[in-house]
Amino acid sequence: MSKVIAVFGAGTGLGASVARRFGREGFRVALVARRGDRLAALAEELAGEGIEATPFTADLSKPEEVPALVEAIRDRLGRIDVIEYGPIGGEQGFTPAAELNAATLQALIPLLVLTPVEVVQAVLPEWRERGDGAFLLTHGYSAAQPMPHLSGLGPVMAATRNYLYSLNAELADKGIYAGTLSIGSLIARSEVTAEAQAAFEAAGDAHHSVVEPDELAERYWDMYVKRDRVEQFYPESLGLTTTQVVATTA
Repeated sequence: MSKVIAVFGAGTGLGASVARRFGREGFRVALVARRGDRLAALAEELAGEGIEATPFTADLSKPEEVPALVEAIRDRLGRIDVIEYGPIGGEQGFTPAAELNAATLQALIPLLVLTPVEVVQAVLPEWRERGDGAFLLTHGYSAAQPMPHLSGLGPVMAATRNYLYSLNAELADKGIYAGTLSIGSLIARSEVTAEAQAAFEAAGDAHHSVVEPDELAERYWDMYVKRDRVEQFYPESLGLTTTQVVATTA
């Protein structure tokens, strides 16, 4: 039976590219997102490229629904080998730290912290039994390096980044990999590019780079195959220096 990757937050940007990259390697694809019509269209596109893709409509801001969702994917496709989790939509935007409040954080926590943790818990028994599995987390650079005017998302994603580092350390010797791609660029063809560009301009960075999602998907494939690092930065020049690591963990 061929392997399965479940793409959580399968949109027009990175999610679609990850589906294509793994699909070219023979993976079957579970596409997970809220909008059933868009999922169906993407599944049809992938089918035209020879990639078996099955849509699963779900609201990932509801972590309590994760066990049933994962079971539905497993029932339909027989197994889950890889998860790519990166469901950021236009409604999840940056907030200056001076304007951040508890309500804003509470609204972000289910999608960006609670649901990924629940997804891991739902697939771990299968992965432990098989001695193999991979959880790939997508987050923005502000999770690793705080920046003025670009708060809200960063602190919440930082919590999940912390969790992922611990997860990988606990499970790597059992054949289970957890890795994260920290992206400091806008993603071409992504639905949130326009909103993010406005936030970067407010932060004084009007010329933020734009990366093709196919390039990021290639990074994910490389991370999945090599499993030699927990985190990769894009661009690589954004990788944290020793001084930055000390400053952010002191």
